[in-house]
Amino acid sequence: SDLILDLARTCPMVIYSFPSTQLRFMIHSPFARFLVLTLSLLPLVVPAFAQKKKRVDPLAIPEITRDQVICFALYTVHAKTLKLTAQLYPLKEGEPRKATLEVKQGGNWKKVAEAKVIERGWTVPFRVEKWDDSQEISYRVRHGEKATYEGIIRKNPIDKQEFVAVGFTGNSINPGHGGDIPKKDLVENIKRLQPDLLFFSGDQVYDHRRHYAAWLRFGRDFGEVIRNFPTVTIPDDHDVGQPNIWGHNGKKSTLGGASDGGYSMPVEYVKEVERAQTSHLPDPYDPTPIERGIGTYYTHLNWGRISFAIIEDRKFKPGPAGMIPKQGPRPDHIRNPDYDPKSVDVPQARLLGERQLKFLDDWGRDWTDADMKVALSQTIFCGGAHIHGRIGGRLHADLDSNGWPQTGRNKAIAALRKAYAFHFAGDQHLATVFHHGVDEWRDSIYSFCVPSIANLYLRWWKPLEPGKNRKPGQDPILGDHVDGFDNKLTAIAVANPTPEKGGDRLSTRAAGFGVVRIDKKTRDVTFVCWPRNVDVSDKEAKPYPGWPFTFNQIDNYGRKAVAHLPVLEINKPDQVVQVVEEKNGEVVYTLRVKGKSFHPKVFAKGAYTVKVGEGSNLKTFKGVKSGSKGKKIKVDL
Repeated sequence: SDLILDLARTCPMVIYSFPSTQLRFMIHSPFARFLVLTLSLLPLVVPAFAQKKKRVDPLAIPEITRDQVICFALYTVHAKTLKLTAQLYPLKEGEPRKATLEVKQGGNWKKVAEAKVIERGWTVPFRVEKWDDSQEISYRVRHGEKATYEGIIRKNPIDKQEFVAVGFTGNSINPGHGGDIPKKDLVENIKRLQPDLLFFSGDQVYDHRRHYAAWLRFGRDFGEVIRNFPTVTIPDDHDVGQPNIWGHNGKKSTLGGASDGGYSMPVEYVKEVERAQTSHLPDPYDPTPIERGIGTYYTHLNWGRISFAIIEDRKFKPGPAGMIPKQGPRPDHIRNPDYDPKSVDVPQARLLGERQLKFLDDWGRDWTDADMKVALSQTIFCGGAHIHGRIGGRLHADLDSNGWPQTGRNKAIAALRKAYAFHFAGDQHLATVFHHGVDEWRDSIYSFCVPSIANLYLRWWKPLEPGKNRKPGQDPILGDHVDGFDNKLTAIAVANPTPEKGGDRLSTRAAGFGVVRIDKKTRDVTFVCWPRNVDVSDKEAKPYPGWPFTFNQIDNYGRKAVAHLPVLEINKPDQVVQVVEEKNGEVVYTLRVKGKSFHPKVFAKGAYTVKVGEGSNLKTFKGVKSGSKGKKIKVDL
């Protein structure tokens, strides 16, 4: 209050806000006179200092020569189709509005595609069908007479025993979060790892009005490696210009924070973002636009005999404002520990939407050229943090997480476990490994949420009660828990930020990236979570505590069997097996089994149809009864 009064003395506009007796007292205070003198000099000092320390806009588009007009390019190959999007700097009037894609054959460059430049966002989407993915091919993008950009389209790694994917999220550019620290450590580690897939799960852009400029910076940071590796990028809330997003099927949001659902930015802005970040992905499963003409991109990518479902887990989910009673300072933050979690699982709330659930059902049944399945999306299916923003910022539940709505969450997990898929995602600003449960703990899939590249908004996993069924010596934050929505989950590994202030902005804020190693021979999966500024090839380098963590493909459907069907003895190894419950026609699961023998588990007694093989080489066995102990079914394909 003393400082306010002293400021009032120096500012005639506000002096009348204070009683004159207080002002007279403050005038005679020696400390007040010192403050007044100091403040009176600020108008002279600040401009001079500002001239010397002129702020540099981190998103300023650099001046370039016309031979550098192609900033970067990113691509995927799926089902013998190459899709590559070249990202250009702004073109000048009179410059051509088309570009070409060339490949190197016998030492010469051959044109294989030409595409128009889409001026809003300056993207060039190429498509080449009947692509030969059996060999590594050099490519270059050409624009005009001078500009070229070269890279490598990798050979499909179908023969590699180990498939490596590297995941990132949360590319904050704020200096306070470490966003000003160069990404050279990440780029060099990508080169060391030589991954088969790069995955950026969202928030590649942290500017709510200038996606294009921020996307160019993202390309300058990572283009050196993106040009040479298949890359999946999917936009999240900050990419489309809002702090949180509940897509609500494309409606327009009118509330601050967008908690009423929908998109805050104009439709053309959203389309520009999705075009830049997803036009190189395989074709959408169902391209039918949602409200106001906004598109969809959820799709299937098959690469290296790994089948990836790319999910839009924000697009159909409705906002909580007006749908459930407000129980905190924000519509999406529940601070009341006594609320009933069932009360927010209202019928009109959904998560992935019926369209995407149908996609996951079809994807889970289709094992063409696939040994294992993985879901890629923005974030995981639970409330994966207790403390938000700062120490003391405890929430009981966060409606921005995919733990809500619970019915939708359970439908999503049920669809994934039928395919024995695990989940690879980001967004939470907190690295975690969870084993999810629907009816019981550990009856479903594993998830790996990677840490932020630079951590904007801190979160902590700090349950108030110790976890159950922990291994001896394990941290009490691990083990079996429920989140704020009563979802069952088992915490396996967590990389919480450190409590102290100051220090390195990356390590104390638990920044880093995630690596997934898939052994296609053993069907084992290993999660590794690395901090920033380490050399992953250094034997002395250590991942975050709790990693690496390894599990088997079969563990993604951890539900306990009620009964078993007869053992399948198959004359050919590694065949697809599908089990269908006859009383309701529901597919129980579909899996490419390992080896020649498989003992199918079921979760209810009764009769089942068992299908073995695929395509024209398929055998179907109907009326197979559970509990046939000691019996076998010989399958000759």
